[in-house]
Amino acid sequence: METQPKIPVAIERNLFIGLAIALLVLLYAPLLLHWYDGWLNKSISIEHEYFSHGVIGLPFAAYIAWNNRQQWNKLPNQLHPLGGVLLGLGGVLYLSSISDLVNLSFPIILAGLCLWLKGIPGLKLQGIALLFVLLATPNYIPYLIEPLALPLQTFIANMAGFVLIQFNVPVTVDQIYLYVNGQIVEVAPHCAGLKMLFTSLYVGLMLLYWTGAIASRTKTILFLVAAALTSVVANIIRNTLLTLFFGTGNQALFDWLHEGWGGDLYSASMLGLLVILMKLMQYYFPDQQESEDNGQISPES
Repeated sequence: METQPKIPVAIERNLFIGLAIALLVLLYAPLLLHWYDGWLNKSISIEHEYFSHGVIGLPFAAYIAWNNRQQWNKLPNQLHPLGGVLLGLGGVLYLSSISDLVNLSFPIILAGLCLWLKGIPGLKLQGIALLFVLLATPNYIPYLIEPLALPLQTFIANMAGFVLIQFNVPVTVDQIYLYVNGQIVEVAPHCAGLKMLFTSLYVGLMLLYWTGAIASRTKTILFLVAAALTSVVANIIRNTLLTLFFGTGNQALFDWLHEGWGGDLYSASMLGLLVILMKLMQYYFPDQQESEDNGQISPES
């Protein structure tokens, strides 16, 4: 009696991974296309537009995971029971048909696969990539935060009014409203800079990881605080310009900066400042190894 040859464990494992990837593509490719279409064409809900940094964040996460592939293959195959729990939870959320829950099922299932295939070491290895995916996953958390943004709205309105007064522009500020030449401009929750703040912190985290500065807690905190302050200042300037354009009847300039490509250009320029800030931080606060290489620190010193 002849026995059937068994499938080698490695082939069986790779077959499972291949099927898992194919299933992920089948389930989530339409969802990701919907996100990208909404972010690029601004056809997605306002709250979900807050996560438009995912346009660059999701490919960056995939790049990190790809770079970790050799370390991933070296990890022993081990199943963690929490992986099954997360896979089950992700499946339930996906089948719920509630948009936010379907969205959140994506990072949950990815984390579940890491635990199911490589255990805790696998989850740790891909942790930063999973974090970038999670922070780029659209949800309604901004909707919950917006009611708390009133102090920020008031601060931006007052600062914009203060700047305009310095240029002899007749302006009156009433809480979140600015009056110029009989025209009223509201610093609405969506204009309070929360989207720009989220994007700045996200891109800041990307820069920290890319440069390796994320290994330093001090540098990480310092840079993220600087990114947040840059975002707030940039938003004050933007609202000042919007108030000036609208109050002086320059509707074309107002529309260009408010909803046109001028707003995108302004945001991109602000993010470019983060790159400059990172360069300055690396120059003035170099790593110890870099300092030694530059001769600034020597064993005898």
